[in-house]
Amino acid sequence: MDKTGIWLEATRPKTLPAAVCPVMVGSALAYDAGAFDWLPALLCLGFALLVQVGTNFANDYLDGVRGSDTEKRLGPQRAVAAGLVSAAGMKSAALTVLLVAFIMGLALIPFGGWWLLAVGIASVLCAWLYTGGPYPLAYNGLGDIFVVVFFGFIAVGCTYYVQARSLSEAVLWAGLACGLLINNILVVNNYRDADEDRTSGKKTLAVRFGRNFAKWQYRFTVVFVAGITVYLGFVLGNKLLFWALLPLVPAALQARRLPQLRTPQEYLSALKASGLVVAAYGLVFSLSVILS
Repeated sequence: MDKTGIWLEATRPKTLPAAVCPVMVGSALAYDAGAFDWLPALLCLGFALLVQVGTNFANDYLDGVRGSDTEKRLGPQRAVAAGLVSAAGMKSAALTVLLVAFIMGLALIPFGGWWLLAVGIASVLCAWLYTGGPYPLAYNGLGDIFVVVFFGFIAVGCTYYVQARSLSEAVLWAGLACGLLINNILVVNNYRDADEDRTSGKKTLAVRFGRNFAKWQYRFTVVFVAGITVYLGFVLGNKLLFWALLPLVPAALQARRLPQLRTPQEYLSALKASGLVVAAYGLVFSLSVILS
């Protein structure tokens, strides 16, 4: 693999729907409120994508130097652990991307107010603290909360706010739905790596409570997101939103297959499928809101 391919793989493209979905949903709800503004929407998208990539680079670097990624890993090889990129190079890339994300986030202040500065600082710091610092979130079972809060409530809520200058109950419920569905990508990842994480001291929920817990977490998420979607369909008076239930069908099937996964390729397919579910849900949800 050439250098470009190595860095492209290090961005973990299968996780990028996690950045796009909440911005689409928040912007669609802003459009429904008659407040859509393409400039802050694009800034939110750029910020979300950069934070996602920066988090992935930081994770690659920090797990690599901690020795958490080993040859026993079932997932794709990581650049630092595999010796494809130096630790210093990956650290520099992570910090650079997060700095650019922060600068882009500053451009949102005129649209939403100075309180967004705190959101930007918290987002960038937590991107690093996810696997770094004295109390890394991912190593202490807090990774799921990080995902739901930052890729759900904050991403959807802030995207909507910088356009509409307000929040609503529907926006918060949509943020929760996005955050939970996005977190299923992490659930698959943690389910796969439970044995290796236990050895390296990484106490994810799958390690703390077992793979059976992770299996039911995935299943509960699909059912709960379906319930939120139906609820929003009635609250917003938009029956088209019921179409957003369709992407949850393959998610339900994936939930049944999770305990049967064994090989690296099977887990990779499961991660890809979970990412596609997020993308499809965000797209169908957004189109349903816009077309209503």
